[in-house]
Amino acid sequence: MKVSSPQFKEKSVIALADPRLRQALGQSRKGFVNKRAELVGALPEFEQLRDEARDLKNHVLDNLDHYLERYEAAVTAAGGHVHWARDAEEARSIILNICQRVNAKTITKGKSMVSEEIGLNDALEAKGYTVVETDLGEYIIQLAHEPPSHIIAPAIHKTKEQVSELFEAAHGGPRKTTVAELVTEARLVLRDKYFQADVGITGGNFLVAETGSSIIVTNEGNGDLTQTLARVHIVTSGIERIVPTLEDVALFLRILARSATGQETETYTTLSTGPRRPHDLDGPEEYHVVLVDNGRTKMLGGKFQDMLRCIRCGACMNHCPVYGAIGGHAYGWVYPGPMGSVLTPLFVGLDATYDLPNACTLNGRCESVCPVRIPLPELLRELRHMQHQQGIRPQGERRALGAWRFVAERPGLYQFANRLAARVLKGLGGSTGRIASLPFAGAWTDSRDMPAPEGKTFLELWQARSKP
Repeated sequence: MKVSSPQFKEKSVIALADPRLRQALGQSRKGFVNKRAELVGALPEFEQLRDEARDLKNHVLDNLDHYLERYEAAVTAAGGHVHWARDAEEARSIILNICQRVNAKTITKGKSMVSEEIGLNDALEAKGYTVVETDLGEYIIQLAHEPPSHIIAPAIHKTKEQVSELFEAAHGGPRKTTVAELVTEARLVLRDKYFQADVGITGGNFLVAETGSSIIVTNEGNGDLTQTLARVHIVTSGIERIVPTLEDVALFLRILARSATGQETETYTTLSTGPRRPHDLDGPEEYHVVLVDNGRTKMLGGKFQDMLRCIRCGACMNHCPVYGAIGGHAYGWVYPGPMGSVLTPLFVGLDATYDLPNACTLNGRCESVCPVRIPLPELLRELRHMQHQQGIRPQGERRALGAWRFVAERPGLYQFANRLAARVLKGLGGSTGRIASLPFAGAWTDSRDMPAPEGKTFLELWQARSKP
């Protein structure tokens, strides 16, 4: 697993200075946010659906072993095979063994965040396999030799002009200038790859315990071609993606597209149940599901179990002001934004991801839009608390927090310090009411002025209001 989270601050500085990135993020973020608001506003029962989805996910997680066993039995009954992977290395090994056994040469892939999580592409290419990403966004970043910067829009950080340059370098011919021309070119290039593929690998948005089906939702149809034209279909999915019945899937489909891209529903919702049967016109000869743990069971029954409700819609990062300013690559791993700031430390360790839980203003927008009501700010605060308990936070910060606690636990001293600080800051603001430079706050004042406090302190206003 390639993790570069320790360079979060350095990567953020670079991202903030990139005008092309700001342009790309600005255009895409506005579309996602506005479309979601419009579609959610048109569905009166949306908040009720969020509650139902949260409760159903909690039920599944409380009985995960039962539903996983039911799912395995249903997959086996349909002629498929279920493989259990404790970690990323085991998952890669399982998939490599399947590819070797069937003498694969070309492998097509639909979008799968779990395959990114386990570092699958690098492992396959190291063994000499030709790997072709078929999702347009994934195909773009594969050409650019970059990781995805968003879980539903991997190339959200690329402008149309950058994509045009990539396609010209990779495909030759005259440079295409419109989105329609670029999409057509990608389709023509990828069309032959589907028929050449020996193995098709997809993710699984939902795994249905009742039927043993895997379900993917896409807007391009590439997932359908990936999993039906190859001789072997491999599904990679986290163990938490189980739902009890097909009827339950309908609940999640009503909130997924609205939360992710601001659509009533995705263009394609595709169910796969086992390999091709004698009467089927198409489909794979073999059907495999690789269920990946990779740290998920450690979250069960603990403070972070809520995070396993995540349906990977991306709404939290679409509405996050930090992600909106720096994009996904600064987070240094597969999962960016608020959900990544929780998941990455849990998967790869707090010490290797120090800045991520702190890369948040705790404004709460992520929680307010999460379709399964994950309390992301609360989980981020808990990670900060764990960092403090484990002595990971810098010594200077620990001393400053200790001094703050000393003052805060003494009301008289706190009120005196509060009044003194307000007067000092007002004085520094002068006639403009803006502070251009402030000791120990250079990270703020180096790029913007700090507003000086105005009027009375909160305590003074509270005391005045509380008087009879």
